[in-house]
Amino acid sequence: MPATPVALAHAEDLADFVAASPSSYHAAAEVARRLEEVGFTRLREEEAWPAQAGGRYVVVRDGATIAWTVPADAAATTPVQVFGAHTDSPGFKLKPQPTTGSRGWLQAAVEVYGGPLLNSWLDRELRLAGRLALADGRVVLADTGPLLRLPQLAIHLDRGANNGLALDKQTETQPVWGLGDPTEADILAELAASADVAAPDIRGYDVVVADTARGAVFGKDDAFFASGRLDDLASVHAGVVALSAHEPKPGAPIAVLAAFDHEELGSESRSGAAGPFLEDVLERLYAGLGADASERRQAYASSWCLSSDVGHSVHPNYAAKHDPVVQPVLGSGPILKINANQRYATDAIGTASWLAWCERAGVQTQEFVSNNSVPCGSTIGPITATRLGIRTVDVGIPILSMHSARELAGVSDLHDLARTAQSFFAG
Repeated sequence: MPATPVALAHAEDLADFVAASPSSYHAAAEVARRLEEVGFTRLREEEAWPAQAGGRYVVVRDGATIAWTVPADAAATTPVQVFGAHTDSPGFKLKPQPTTGSRGWLQAAVEVYGGPLLNSWLDRELRLAGRLALADGRVVLADTGPLLRLPQLAIHLDRGANNGLALDKQTETQPVWGLGDPTEADILAELAASADVAAPDIRGYDVVVADTARGAVFGKDDAFFASGRLDDLASVHAGVVALSAHEPKPGAPIAVLAAFDHEELGSESRSGAAGPFLEDVLERLYAGLGADASERRQAYASSWCLSSDVGHSVHPNYAAKHDPVVQPVLGSGPILKINANQRYATDAIGTASWLAWCERAGVQTQEFVSNNSVPCGSTIGPITATRLGIRTVDVGIPILSMHSARELAGVSDLHDLARTAQSFFAG
């Protein structure tokens, strides 16, 4: 079935969102910017927060963002509906003393971040993006635009390349960014110029490498959408779209979007799902509603978390890597992720609730489970369930090329995830 105009418009907006989010810090800022445009109030953690029901709020901590909508009739035991996702993606991060090179080339010293498909980063125009901490105490975002490339060795010089190319993470993943003597150049100057600051003022930085190519729709009937960082900006974007459109009715739960950083590293940071960020926000939110600890726990007992991250579509060239029966495919709806060892938090009650949210949204869904010989990764779902005791369901969209510099999703699935998120926020 051809992609609908509304699904195509959603994909185009996602392309804009990804382009504006080359790093987790940019993604967090873009989430806040979009929500502020539709009436959300930006709060600072070091200041007092409003102490009443009603209102739409967003707060940023490093590369993470949490936003929420409080119904006008919210009380001390009103439950929350948390849509969780993550802002970071696997790739490369800039090292200390980052300007290097040899034999007339300028190179950037980078470290592998998470578990990227290294070969997918070859022969692409890349950018540096992240945050700079300055001598005057300011923190600014920087984005160089196209600057770097990881050039592949020609087939003439490696006749066995097509028999299996393995890159050394230290010696063969350092991108080029210019020509000259590295003792007379400074890649930090490129970052400084992009942020309109002076290079000597940079005292610290958290900077990653990102693909510069824009997301694109293609394929028969416009079925496919390819882009960098779909893991997991596709979910973050769906949550922003859903929360922006959410208008709570009387008796509705508190709708929360939690976009964490550092999921690709295990989530153990002050802005990761294993850290205190969500709990901090919820404690302050319920304090504003006059809730004591017991009432807050009452609210949690009726609350839900929808942990949204990408999952594997069945690959037509490697079908044996997937479960022989449960084989989700692009374009057939968002996925419900299930794992016997609790790598995903979905249980029977969560399954029934997910089906109800999808049915109310008019969205088709499909299941995902791993081949027993190919263990799955984990998500923020079990972490959130463990930290807060909130019942959690793991979901997402099916994709191919997971952890590639450019991943592949279904246009209709992207829009259907946002529709289901909106149904979920309604309670």
